[in-house]
Amino acid sequence: MTEVEDFIIVKGLFKEFERGEPAYQDVSFTIKEGHSFGILGKSGSGKSALMHALRGTPEYRPTKGKVIYRISVCPNKNCLHVNYPSLAGTNCSKCGSTLEFQELDFWKEASTNNPVFRALYNRISIMLQRTFALFGELPVLENIKDALERAKVPERRRDGKAASLLTKVKMGHRALHIARDLSGGEKQRVVFAMALAKDPLIFLADEPTGTLDVLTSSAIHKVMKDAVRKDRMTLIVTSHWPHAVEELTDDAILLEDGKVVLHDDSKKVAKEFMSKVETVKAPERKFEKTLISIKNCVKWYYTFDRGIIKAVDGVDLDIYENEIFGLVGLSGSGKTSLAHMCAGLKTITKGQILVRIGDDWVDMSIPGPTERGRATRYMGVLHQEYALYPHRTVLENLTGAIEYAIPEELKTNKAYEALKAVNFTNAEIENILYKFPDEISEGERHRVAIARILIKEPRICFLDEGTGTADPLTRMEIVRSIFTSRDLLNQTYIIISHDIDFVLAACDRAALMKDGKILKVGKPAEVIEYFKEIESK
Repeated sequence: MTEVEDFIIVKGLFKEFERGEPAYQDVSFTIKEGHSFGILGKSGSGKSALMHALRGTPEYRPTKGKVIYRISVCPNKNCLHVNYPSLAGTNCSKCGSTLEFQELDFWKEASTNNPVFRALYNRISIMLQRTFALFGELPVLENIKDALERAKVPERRRDGKAASLLTKVKMGHRALHIARDLSGGEKQRVVFAMALAKDPLIFLADEPTGTLDVLTSSAIHKVMKDAVRKDRMTLIVTSHWPHAVEELTDDAILLEDGKVVLHDDSKKVAKEFMSKVETVKAPERKFEKTLISIKNCVKWYYTFDRGIIKAVDGVDLDIYENEIFGLVGLSGSGKTSLAHMCAGLKTITKGQILVRIGDDWVDMSIPGPTERGRATRYMGVLHQEYALYPHRTVLENLTGAIEYAIPEELKTNKAYEALKAVNFTNAEIENILYKFPDEISEGERHRVAIARILIKEPRICFLDEGTGTADPLTRMEIVRSIFTSRDLLNQTYIIISHDIDFVLAACDRAALMKDGKILKVGKPAEVIEYFKEIESK
């Protein structure tokens, strides 16, 4: 058997962006061929910037240091197939020439138009966080075939190759489904198949399951591990979720403020990271006044390929004023559909949802500014795929959300108050106020997005996946932010989430949904325990 050799060598890597803040500094490590390597750290620690340096993304060119790829290359200029260094001296699988060993200074060669750099670059696939990169209106099969076309796979081979890839990621049963109708976990598996279409030597996964529930994440991790092992790919995973790094990789580094503080077995690195997470729990409260009353509520959809889908199927539920209420369940359980009907974003097929405004009850099934509109003006919704305007500063993003004509000074004051309500200190506010969204961390962006909702003075806040891709440390900051804003602004929160720890920490009560029905309502710990029990069967 061929000896496994060192493949990627990172030496003293440093990246400083134009604003003068280092994304990472003095990073060094070595990855062996066919190895699985993790980069763990909280939001803003430099993980994604480091991954893009390994990828060769031009705007992430390191300020100093080296990325060395030890490879074997086909000398045939019409082929230039790249493979692992241990295969030097063997025949090229594409044209039969003898592969030659080469040590490539990746970023040095990037600026010389070296064809070997381009050949290696084309054998690196990346799956980015917070994007599914699918054509929503096309069937899954067509999305895969499009990826194969871009990978220059001959047309006569695309159908067979696409079928093989979908089988590999366990999505063959969804080949003809429209991409937009898939669950989040299913979309992620299709994106993984599209990445495999390039026949990559190296697969980079940036937060591959950050927005998915624990059970769906584990299923996708298994699919990824099986594919990586079978095709002998080198896998590099960045994540702020310790379980993802622990499940997917053999060893890992822990980044803090751009510096490597630990390089060890993945389990040890994950344990060290979690040792820094502070526990936060909702204080005990009593609630008496019903704010939202849901009676026998039904939401049905019709799709061409799947027929009638019962997204919500006969739900009865009361939510109290000032409560932080959680809707939990796997992807596709009906959580978001139910919340969107409460928020007036989706019509109600059958049943009734009443929202109390002042002393009046508003029927959310009746459209119009004097009916449903009376309630929706006092609601704020943070969607799962939230977005801040990239070319506006934090201050401009916040003040731009104010719909009424008020003096600029008052708008700025309201921006300060909204940021304080999500637990930014005065010093932190001064630091971020005039920065653009891409100049602050993911966790900071998430809290700013919540502040952007709060500045509209809603009585009811809907958070769809309220922690998004936030790391465990930032998640606790978001929990504290919710407690603070609830107390300062007298708000009610409805949190739609598959993040079990977030629901346990933040919510006063929770409801478990499955197949459009509510199975249990009660204290979060009781609901989560029941959730784990039924899903383990």
